[in-house]
Amino acid sequence: MSRPCSRSLGVGPSPGIRSSGLGSFWGSLPGNRSTNWPSRCNATPRPSGGSAASTKARDCLASWHDRNGPGDLPGFPPLQRAQIVQLACLEPIARGLHITHWTSKDLARQAVEDGIVPAISDRTIRDILDAVDLQPHRTRYWKTARLDAEFKQRAEKILWCYANADRLARRGYWVVCVDEKPNFQVLERHPIRRSIPGSIEQREFEYTRHGTVNILVFLIVHSGRMEATCVEAKDAAHYVEELTGFGRRHRHLRGASLIHDGDPSHTAAATADYLSGCRGWWRSRFTPVHASWLDQAELLLNAFSYHYLKRGSWCSRAEFNEYMDRAWPEYNRLYAHPFEWTWTNQKMRRWYAEHAS
Repeated sequence: MSRPCSRSLGVGPSPGIRSSGLGSFWGSLPGNRSTNWPSRCNATPRPSGGSAASTKARDCLASWHDRNGPGDLPGFPPLQRAQIVQLACLEPIARGLHITHWTSKDLARQAVEDGIVPAISDRTIRDILDAVDLQPHRTRYWKTARLDAEFKQRAEKILWCYANADRLARRGYWVVCVDEKPNFQVLERHPIRRSIPGSIEQREFEYTRHGTVNILVFLIVHSGRMEATCVEAKDAAHYVEELTGFGRRHRHLRGASLIHDGDPSHTAAATADYLSGCRGWWRSRFTPVHASWLDQAELLLNAFSYHYLKRGSWCSRAEFNEYMDRAWPEYNRLYAHPFEWTWTNQKMRRWYAEHAS
């Protein structure tokens, strides 16, 4: 899922390199001047990737790389490098291969078979791709946001809350984000072997399941502090109960903006009735469809899980619940801080205007 608050602002994967316009990459690739091969590699290798000459040429290129570093790639003018970049942007099936993705060795072999270069090492392939920040071996999940008037309206309200969280807090209004980690498995693991010098921590693969729990977290945006609880079921009744409890614990506040996604427990009639009956204390702000990444509580869950859930072992659900009661106050003491959020309304509107059309 692409998150504009991180590096990518697109509604899908970053735009690929099209088959035309290869010249646009020449200026961005290092070593644009044409250089001769090192003297020990003057022999012209045959295109066959498995020939002795080809193997020797690749060894020579790797040796040259070791001596000179990646900044200046030998014997590969900009056109050849751009063709390799173009090849890396194709799906392997376009070359009749049934592999699911390219590795640097695959690309080196295919570049020779396609006649782009007589020989090339996989290390040089990595340098060429690194120069244009291309990583065909990696992938990232994403979900297309529905860019319509509702998206813009909901996003504007949420981003306004984030931008004004400090000012609102001084006036007695908090911006609060809510999210859940449903069906978290309570696992009991065998005792681990702690890491010692020369050996990383070792963990047995086998474990015992003790059921699942539903973790619900509140993030107070201006401070970065959290509250967490485990609920029996992910439904409207339990959600309303936790919202009520939060309000009682913070009755000194004049009100709070509630940022949450469109989960059925959040949009249920019982939840809507409760929120409308709060006389404005809770001001509900739903994230747009397929844009739950606008909820900063997702960032909180990632951070909390890394420190407190990733390697945990518990003998029962009751033990896990007790653990959670101790874990989230410790998170507040050691790690809590406001999340850096740079995607402002101004940036969102520019992004929306670019992609909505």
